[in-house]
Parts: sequence; C-alpha cells; structure tokens
Amino acid sequence: MAATASAVEVSSDTLKSAYKRPEAIPFPTSAPYSPQMATLGKLLFFDPRLSGAQNLSCASCHDPSFGYEVPVPGAIGSANTPLARKANTVLNAAWSTSLFWDGRAKSLEDQAVGPITTPAEMNGKFPDIILRLKDVPEYATWFDRLFPGSGVTKENLLAAIATYERTVMAGEAPFDRWVDGDEAAVSAEAKAGFQLFNGKAGCASCHTGWNFTDNKFHDIGLAADDIGRGKLEPDNPKAQYAFKTPGLRNLIYRAPFGHHGQFPDLTSIISFYATGGTDRPSKSDLIKPFKISDVETQQLLAFLKSLTAEKTETALPNLPN
Repeated sequence: MAATASAVEVSSDTLKSAYKRPEAIPFPTSAPYSPQMATLGKLLFFDPRLSGAQNLSCASCHDPSFGYEVPVPGAIGSANTPLARKANTVLNAAWSTSLFWDGRAKSLEDQAVGPITTPAEMNGKFPDIILRLKDVPEYATWFDRLFPGSGVTKENLLAAIATYERTVMAGEAPFDRWVDGDEAAVSAEAKAGFQLFNGKAGCASCHTGWNFTDNKFHDIGLAADDIGRGKLEPDNPKAQYAFKTPGLRNLIYRAPFGHHGQFPDLTSIISFYATGGTDRPSKSDLIKPFKISDVETQQLLAFLKSLTAEKTETALPNLPN
C-alpha cells in the first residue's frame, strides 16, 4: 500500500507542474499596462452610458459577484429579454486566444465592440457614446491625458476597457497552494478528484493549464440547434456544434454552466459527461463515456471547488458626472 500511495504522489507532483499559476499578466506590446489606463477602463466597464438606453453596462452581464458572469442561462439585454447564450466570464481573459463561445473575436478590444453595439445586448452606437463621454468633463480629462492628441475615440475607449479586463485575474485558490507545496491546502478527497480529472474522467483532455482551458472548440455532444463555431467554419465538420472550452476558475460563483446555461450545477455536468453525449460526426473524439461512482463524483466535485479563490469584493467605481 505504501508503494502505491507513493506512486500516486509522484504522479500528482508530475501533473501539478502543468497547472502552476503564471507570474505576470500577458499585456500585449501594443497595449501595455498602466494603472491609469486600467482605472479608466474600469470606469467604462461599469458605466451604463455605453448602452443605447443608458441602462446597461458591461458589468450588467459580467458581474464580479458571480465570477464576472450572471446567475442565469441568458443575461437580460436591451429588449428586456434573455440573450441566446450564457455570458462568458471575464476572469483570466488576458490568456484567451479568442473570445466568445464561438471564438469570433481575436482580442479583448475586438470583443468589446460586439456587446456594446449589438441591438439585443447594449444597443449602443459609438458616435452617440463618444459625444456622451466628451460631455463629461472628468472623462474628457482622462482621455486627453492618456491619449494626447486624440482624446475620446472608439479605439481609445476599447483600449481602456480591454486593459481593465486583462487585470481581472482569479485569485489564489487552495489548489494553487497545493501546487506550490502546501499539502494541507486541499483535502484528500480533492486530491483523489485531481487524479480522476486527469485520469478516467478525461477532463484534462480539454481543460488544460492553470486556467483549465485549451482555448479550442469542441462538440461535446449536447443536443441543441445552436451550431456554435460551425457558423464561422461551415465547411469544417468538426466545427459544427463546437464551443470554446471554458476555464474552471471560481466555479462556485458561476452557475449555471454551459454555453446555454443548460447545467444548474456541477453534478449535472459530471453526469452528462459520463454518458459520452450524443453521437454525431462532429462530436469530439475526446468525449467518451466513463463510469463514475457516487464517491468518485464527490471527489471530483471537491477538486473542482478547490479551484475557487476566497471571495473578495470588487469595489464599484464612482462614475463621473
């Protein structure tokens, strides 16, 4: 038994190295970090003046209290009706190589345009937004200082929001402390769940790295009309019904789960994956059925919950008048 336990520990140590937190946020050279830029971006992120009716902000769908999502399958848009897909989290978006469930945006600057201008979402128009912000003396001062010579423009507004969003990083979780060598940071149950995650449950086939996503698109076999990535790649059979692998940080605050919020809790997700999903030509070869006991389900849940950092309150900014 001792030899077996030792082998498991060695295996865990080897696996843990792939999940170590990064030391710094990767700001692009074209948009370097500055605290002033991030502060302006945060103001804009929470400001409803970016919407057509001036009643919705980015934070309306990406609420810090719920892991920068909202606790409903579809956030409420400008028409007071639920949106078709669940809002993606902003957490750790600095590490995303594409944005939205279907990956149609390649940068945070590009991504921000969609929700702001889409009629069903914020229904804003940039010419109106720019005029609105120019009429706010504090905003005019911010933009003139950070963007001398250009001031309030669409591009500068998007750059500021993206800078703030890149600072939104999940805090250190018990799992991270375990990875760094604190054996008491997580329970034996969670450690067993980590083995399942990387073993027979097959979760780590897609949920890789410190943010637990390969940033790729997979059809996991959900019955749905939404073809996801297939709209962007109609000639790619494997893109049909494929959606981006979501990261798994701070899951406790982010229910419901899935691109349409189909799963009310983590247990229902595990149960679905165990079935292997609906067979069809587009289904990912990585999705396979597996048997899991009630005890193993609890172990896997304990591990997933260990990825959540202690909750800290995000201070809401005082918006300029």
